[in-house]
Amino acid sequence: MTDKRIPDSTVRRLSLYLRFLGEFEASGVETVSSEALAERGGTTAAQVRKDLSHFGSFGKRGLGYSVGALARELRHILGLGRHWNVALIGAGRIGMALFEYGPFRRRGFHISTVFDNDPEKVGQARGDVTIHGMEELAERLKEGHIDLVILAVPATVAQDVLDDVVRAGVTAVLNYAPTQLRAPEHVALRSVSMLLELEALSYALSRQRSA
Repeated sequence: MTDKRIPDSTVRRLSLYLRFLGEFEASGVETVSSEALAERGGTTAAQVRKDLSHFGSFGKRGLGYSVGALARELRHILGLGRHWNVALIGAGRIGMALFEYGPFRRRGFHISTVFDNDPEKVGQARGDVTIHGMEELAERLKEGHIDLVILAVPATVAQDVLDDVVRAGVTAVLNYAPTQLRAPEHVALRSVSMLLELEALSYALSRQRSA
């Protein structure tokens, strides 16, 4: 792999390619072309080849890619062969839906700690995980060797909670709070906004109906 920074858009497409490879593998397909991956992903064969070229040479000209081998390479590139300790902050409806989302664990993301500020939730057990109060956040993030934090808290407190997470030494955060957050450059921060996606769909519908 090269040392240059890989565009976020490329990394996202790698995740899509991995998903498509899984579908091909489940269908018994052993070899796949860049054209087939491009068709599934709504992009071009040239873009597929460019994305993969950031990380080395895969496949053979005229023969395509081995589905199993390329899937293994992409899992390695995306760090999916490792066990990642994840802390979930926010045990509301969104937080608990994320906690119970099976693909997280299958991809190596294990929610090992949950936090909430609701006294009625603190102390409750979900499987083998107990919900802790926010006053324990800094200590448990450090002691639990947490690699990644998922924020599922109200927008009004999200920045303060993120600041506490950063001070505790966590450098990767996935934010579900409906607000724009700020983090130091060394912290990888990604936000998932369902509202933005719905507004984009609303725009698309409006354009269709006004055409």
